[in-house]
Amino acid sequence: MTKLSVNINKIATLRNARGGNMPNLVEVAKDIQQFGAEGITIHPRPDERHIRYQDAYDLKPEVRTEFNIEGNPIDKFVQMVLEIKPTQVTLVPDAVDAITSNAGWDTVKHTDFLKEVISEFKRNDIRTSIFVDPVTEMIEGAAETGTDRIELYTEAYAHQFSLGNKKAIQPYTESAILAYQLDLGINAGHDLSLENIRFFKENIPNLLEVSIGHALICEAIYLGLENVVQSYLQKLV
Repeated sequence: MTKLSVNINKIATLRNARGGNMPNLVEVAKDIQQFGAEGITIHPRPDERHIRYQDAYDLKPEVRTEFNIEGNPIDKFVQMVLEIKPTQVTLVPDAVDAITSNAGWDTVKHTDFLKEVISEFKRNDIRTSIFVDPVTEMIEGAAETGTDRIELYTEAYAHQFSLGNKKAIQPYTESAILAYQLDLGINAGHDLSLENIRFFKENIPNLLEVSIGHALICEAIYLGLENVVQSYLQKLV
């Protein structure tokens, strides 16, 4: 079964909207694990507009499943990851002012930089993953960096699926096959939802993990958090 890692950035956004500590991010993470999720994902940004760097430290002793920290490997981010030593670090090339992640790495242009960062994390026994578009050259470039896994950036798939274009899955299927041949683990994330996750899972061989946040929290407003987590788990079997 593909593992479900729940991104709790939106919980932090809700908390920050009023100040204080409601909802309590750590308690929500513990509940999500209790509901069956196999991982917790956070994506702290330099302006800390949702997840704060302190949240990462607070969550570390409470995440008993897999702890995945995403972000652009600026110095502050790298130092935090090395101190916390999460299960996995996912490198994302997002700009400082990006509303959300909007592209994968150019793994050819940034090969040397990624090699350096990844080697440091791996020396500290932290599994590494890098965010990539479903493009052959980028998958091959990822293999050159020494990363353990890739995370396929799925926004294009999700958008086209919503328009009824199921052929949009093809480059993702081909990328997953190539990644597996290159001995890369395969994760995926961005705009995956209850509507499109089963079709994606059925067409992506060797899919190890999906990281889902925005859609899952939006769906939980109507269906309840425990029910939504269980629904995802059923679709990922």
